[in-house]
Amino acid sequence: MKKIVLIDDDRDDAEIFKEALLEVHPSATFYYFDDAKEAVEKFTEQETDLPDFIFLDINMPAYTGWQFLAQFKTINHLKNIPVIVYTTSSREREKEIARELGAAGFITKPTDYKLVKELLAKHTES
Repeated sequence: MKKIVLIDDDRDDAEIFKEALLEVHPSATFYYFDDAKEAVEKFTEQETDLPDFIFLDINMPAYTGWQFLAQFKTINHLKNIPVIVYTTSSREREKEIARELGAAGFITKPTDYKLVKELLAKHTES
């Protein structure tokens, strides 16, 4: 059973993501955080029951996805968990920053539900 986390301050996007994920992987466990700082603190505290994949928005108000990724990838028991940047941005420089900070991938959020499902199917295979 896959454990998938989405960290995104947009609850509507999170709901679409969750619906698409559960269609692609009906037995998946979905966790959602709308606050990146809260998420990194939670994962830092626990060393068991960690997610298989994390999808991360970068444009969040208080604690950005960049801050989350930079901190997350320095924590020994977390650094090998794939983090996929999932954002509305499509700028090349942001893709470079994501790679430099250790992201496993970079996805520009699609607006079409079918594309969300296709992307989730592709990026959560293992």
